[in-house]
Amino acid sequence: MKQLAQNLRIGKTVLLEVPSPIVQKGCILIRTHNTLVSTGTERMLVEFSKAAFISKVRQHPEKVRLVFDKIKTDGLFPTLRALSNKLAQCVPMGYCNAGEVIAIGEGVQSFRIGDRVVSNGPHAGVVCVPVNLAAKIPSNVTYEDASFTVVAAIGLQGIRLLGPQMGDTVVVIGLGLIGLLTAELLTINGCRVIGIEPDPHKRYIAAEKGITVFDPSHENLETTINESTNGIGADGVLITAASESNGIISLAARISRKRGKVVLVGSVGLKINRADFYEKELTFQVSCSYGPGRYDQNYEENGVDYPVGLVRWTENRNFCAILEMLSSGALNVKSLISRRVALPDFESIYQNLNHHIAILIDYPGTVCNQKSCRPSGSLFPPTEVVTGIIGAGNYVRSTLLPLIKNASIKYIASAGGLHATELSARYKIPIATADYHEILRDREVDLVIIATRHDLHSQMVVDALKANTHVFVEKPLALFPEDLEEIIKTYEKSGKSLSVGFNRRFSPHSRKIKNLLGGSVMHVVITVNAGHIPAQSWIHDRLVGGGRILGEGCHFIDLISYLTGNRVVEVCMNAAQEPGDAGLQNANIMLRYANGSTGIVNYFSNGHRSYSKERVEVYSGGRTLILDDFCRLTGYGFKGFSSLKTAKDKGHKEQFCRLWETLKTGGNPHIDFHEIVNTTRATFAALESYEKRCWIQVP
Repeated sequence: MKQLAQNLRIGKTVLLEVPSPIVQKGCILIRTHNTLVSTGTERMLVEFSKAAFISKVRQHPEKVRLVFDKIKTDGLFPTLRALSNKLAQCVPMGYCNAGEVIAIGEGVQSFRIGDRVVSNGPHAGVVCVPVNLAAKIPSNVTYEDASFTVVAAIGLQGIRLLGPQMGDTVVVIGLGLIGLLTAELLTINGCRVIGIEPDPHKRYIAAEKGITVFDPSHENLETTINESTNGIGADGVLITAASESNGIISLAARISRKRGKVVLVGSVGLKINRADFYEKELTFQVSCSYGPGRYDQNYEENGVDYPVGLVRWTENRNFCAILEMLSSGALNVKSLISRRVALPDFESIYQNLNHHIAILIDYPGTVCNQKSCRPSGSLFPPTEVVTGIIGAGNYVRSTLLPLIKNASIKYIASAGGLHATELSARYKIPIATADYHEILRDREVDLVIIATRHDLHSQMVVDALKANTHVFVEKPLALFPEDLEEIIKTYEKSGKSLSVGFNRRFSPHSRKIKNLLGGSVMHVVITVNAGHIPAQSWIHDRLVGGGRILGEGCHFIDLISYLTGNRVVEVCMNAAQEPGDAGLQNANIMLRYANGSTGIVNYFSNGHRSYSKERVEVYSGGRTLILDDFCRLTGYGFKGFSSLKTAKDKGHKEQFCRLWETLKTGGNPHIDFHEIVNTTRATFAALESYEKRCWIQVP
């Protein structure tokens, strides 16, 4: 199928041939009929991508400190590589989609194949959308008109926050697509609407709809608005403009009545003059997209709705309200359409977005439903380890592919298809797919690398082992004990190898520690300055990310097990949640080993970001080793050894060298499977210990 995307590095809008997505649990698959170009939002993305690097930095000053902190901890060149990888991504364009349901995901009850729907899907021939981000189109509403639903819901949510009453005077600053829709919705609500817009064409369209309009350069604008409201001022102001100027927020305050309200829907400079707001006791609020539920993973991805008695207007119910107004004829969007363009002629859309209000994209012809573009026959010599990668996220992009780019990679898969297509082109991977089962069906594939979201790991591991392939999976191996047991049963029957991405044991520093201390009984303390992860991140969801102890703490349990050369027999975890924390982000994990060694993992999210990320202390037989951030190892009490310095090396490269060597020579696994199982069970035991407040034996 075809999909529009923006290449952030070269600043070019591209039409890509990508695999059609497959329907996911809790989602519907939609064949697109029309999408609407949100000219303001998409223009900003295009302009950002075309800007020089320094200009991009200036547009996001809040990121600069994070970059400098990363330079301090990771070094200059790794940071530059990470930034380059980030800017090399292709970003999907569009979020106003109308089409027909062609597949239903597991658990979906509210849609049927053939339903006409709107969604926030991108400009693509087929889109996969969670149910709470889609709504049915009434039978008398065309796909073209329905395409306005999502962008109109943005304006509607701003109005709901403003809360105008019938007869109120509301000023809308910025009469682009969202501004014009907002103004018309306010009129439907019984408000008197005044629009402020510099573009005469947009002012003309607004005037045709009965809206009083002014040019912001009007000599006596404030006086005129004040006089037109009998000296009261505007009851409310909605800002739907896009500008870096701080003058817009100041203007909104000056034209407001005392105790009026200003709601920001667009994006403007926010250097607020206190006096403007103080003297009138004004209220200022920022509106978030389509409404309640936006960016809430439970609502959007898991399909958990808010009770209507508690949250009357969610983003989905806002969609439905707009569709009802379109159906009744109260909202008329046809006059806003500037152009209609067939998808193959997309280039004409982005040459000049400034002079258009709304551009409709038509999707002519039959949509390609193939899940990959597949060359025929064997592509590699039989002596090679032919590899398929499942996942195209940040780890694959920034760490995995740069390390194994010279390997014999035949496939890369991503659920949406776009990121797999992008990376396949950059790394000359022959096949991009949206269906990982296609990789498993190919007898030429020897190794499957799984680098997806955590909740998908265990089932994919089982599927890959049953398909008779070797497996490398990023940590964690499984999120629940029953999933681990299923993996163990499948592994024992498969005759194939299974490895987990416990890379730190392959660092030259880790290997040096093991070499220096041999099989001694030791006491290891690892302190992880992990950094805070926002509450809304998927990593905190027990069912999706598993939480930070399961998702990340397993790395350090494995490292201690490697250094001691023993298995964990008992675990006790103490943890505390700070205000604002989601899940367990601050914990002490105590480990007892079969040979008498002990380990402590101090995993903290509340430390200062400029402090070292990881510190390892090892005490044994009157000797001490201190490893600082996998850059410097210092020894105390050793003859012939004082320190080892390297660039930061957490063992990623060595890990894959060992993996390939093992698969080619058929030697012993580079991590024993029983060690992987013991580490995974130890993380489960840590969580159980926290719940029961006692030591837990590891089976």
